[in-house]
Amino acid sequence: MAAGTETVTSSQPKWLTYGTLVLSLAGLAVAIYMTISHYTDDATLICSVNAMIDCAAVTNSPEAVIFGIPVAVLGLVFFVPMVVLTSPWAWRAELPALRWMRLGGVVVGLLFVVYLVTVELAIIGKICEWCTGVHVITLALFALILTAELRTRPA
Repeated sequence: MAAGTETVTSSQPKWLTYGTLVLSLAGLAVAIYMTISHYTDDATLICSVNAMIDCAAVTNSPEAVIFGIPVAVLGLVFFVPMVVLTSPWAWRAELPALRWMRLGGVVVGLLFVVYLVTVELAIIGKICEWCTGVHVITLALFALILTAELRTRPA
């Protein structure tokens, strides 16, 4: 078997399954950092500030809270289950319900990212580097989970 093509399950290569877990853990770490920053008065996000990039402008805007819930907390609500759903155990289980939760969850996450990017650019007029990091992680997670799902489908 060629390096990097070993499988955790009969259908998915290790790079794909562990890649999704690493991305989920990275997203969770950023969501934790942003949540701590949100709830700590003297904490500020480490972020460049220029005409287009300003994390404070984004994270302190009225749009940073949806139905009374900070967007950073919504990041936790997304990434905690994704860590579980992308764990080696969940991939080995190969249960249809887990597959659908994993795919459905990441699709919802990606749609939320599209909304957040639209808000950043069209309403706030600034972008946040940390938010963009989460957006890129979510997009990459979507790509890997979709790849896994397409590999699972019969030819």
